[in-house]
Amino acid sequence: MSSIHDAFARAKSENRAALIGYLPAGYPSRDGAIECIKAMVEGGVDIVEIGLPYSDPVMDGPTIQAAVEISLNAGTKIVDVIETVRAIAADGTPTLVMSYWNPIERFGVEKFATELANAGGVGVITPDLTPEEAGAWNAATDAHGVDRVFLVALSSTNERIATVASETTGFIYAGAVMGVTGARSSISGAIQDLVARTRQASELPVAVGLGVSTPEQAHEIAQYADGVIVGSAFVSAIEKGGAQGARELAEKLAAGVKR
Repeated sequence: MSSIHDAFARAKSENRAALIGYLPAGYPSRDGAIECIKAMVEGGVDIVEIGLPYSDPVMDGPTIQAAVEISLNAGTKIVDVIETVRAIAADGTPTLVMSYWNPIERFGVEKFATELANAGGVGVITPDLTPEEAGAWNAATDAHGVDRVFLVALSSTNERIATVASETTGFIYAGAVMGVTGARSSISGAIQDLVARTRQASELPVAVGLGVSTPEQAHEIAQYADGVIVGSAFVSAIEKGGAQGARELAEKLAAGVKR
């Protein structure tokens, strides 16, 4: 059992969902990202997703795209992402990277898995990599004890969910909306059905993300999902209030994920 699974188990024992927070490395700066992520953890985030900035973020909405652009313009590289992972994981927080496939492939699949594991990273979310094309990635992550997180969507058939579940080792990421990331005023009621169908295919934790931004939404999702993922709202909170803004939002969300 990895530290990811430990975090979900701990949350379940406390009658709540796990709170998962996302922030791109290098936003608002290299050191600023580390400070803000640590503040998120202090506020109640259980698991951290560190975004690997990429120039063609097809699944990201305008808020995260703007943050990624700031990071890239400041010269953020994969080495900076790895060092950000190292700084957060050193405190014992389960730390994953979320990355599109192209940067990992260009960096070197084996090299990326090796360096991430050496930095204390415990998993990678690859939103645009399909299980059918993940042979080399599966081998590298298995070799280095790095968990894989694949995604299911509202449009996923039961057969598709089963395929994704068979190749996932960390948790299954259930997208709450069709389209790009970004805060939403409401969450589709269909997501509860997606979580239920995913649970029929796997015993792994199921976490819901894409569009979750408020404590009320987090509370609603926590009633049926194992984890709640928040990204754009943290970026917005940091834009307005820095690390303190991140901590305050985390505290509100942490109260929201209680059942």
